[in-house]
Formats: sequence, structure tokens, C-alpha cells
Amino acid sequence: MAAKASQTGLMALWKRGWSEIPEVMGSSVMAVIGLTMGVIGLKHYYDNDGDNRKYKNVYTVYRPDDPRVQNIKQ
Repeated sequence: MAAKASQTGLMALWKRGWSEIPEVMGSSVMAVIGLTMGVIGLKHYYDNDGDNRKYKNVYTVYRPDDPRVQNIKQ
């Protein structure tokens, strides 16, 4: 079911691409879904203070009046 040659626009391009190269179109959809999930996961990680671990590889010394002291995990 190929798109008509007289049709123009994004939907016609999508239909034509889906009929001519379905592997590329399907892969593109999966790539967009994967990137969206990655961005949402990264936002969730940083919103929940994901870089503040209880056990660290590198230690940092903070002064008692530093505002970051309240966020340190015990």
C-alpha cells in the first residue's frame, strides 16, 4: 500500500518511508523511544540526588558552614 505521488506533507512521507524501508522506520521509532526513556531516567536520577552516595571513591572535606553539609548521607 504505497502512498500516492500527489500527496505531500509529513504523513505522506511517513507512509512512503514505511512502505519502502520498514526496517529503518521501525528502528527510528525504537531509537526515539529509547532516547526518551534515557532522558527521563537521567532526569529522575539527578532529581533524586543520585550522585550523593553513602560510600564514595573520592572524599571531599567540607567546612561546617557549607550549605552542602545538609545533603551528606551518614
